[in-house]
Amino acid sequence: MLRLFYPAFATGRFATALLLLRVFAGVALTLHGLKKADHPFTWMDGMSDATIAPLQCAAMVAELGGGIAIALGFITPLWCLGVLATMSVAIRHHLAAGGPFVGPKGSWEAAGFYAIVSLVLLCAGPGRWSIDFFLFGRRRGEAPPE
Repeated sequence: MLRLFYPAFATGRFATALLLLRVFAGVALTLHGLKKADHPFTWMDGMSDATIAPLQCAAMVAELGGGIAIALGFITPLWCLGVLATMSVAIRHHLAAGGPFVGPKGSWEAAGFYAIVSLVLLCAGPGRWSIDFFLFGRRRGEAPPE
């Protein structure tokens, strides 16, 4: 059952590359979520197409909790699915408003970046330099990182 959620954990330079990707994107995503944590149920107020309060809170949790968990490589597939869903909605929001890919305000560049990182980590896994490896990879008999 674990192989369904975790492919073989990457080793060597690929594990190091996944670690760098996870930490960089995870910290940046955490900072985005942290801005929303002050008002988790109302951070979209003032937007013409604001979603309901529980979904605003879910988006904040996906960004803040997902950012921390992805950086650590902890239950990575689950958090990546949450981030991917949140970023899909954010991309749709920006496109519906006519937002450009890159622009001074209202672009969907960041949401696209986090969606792609989540998709990559879903497909490649978190690598051996992750909490997931120590929780699940060793259970499958994979060797620890060298």
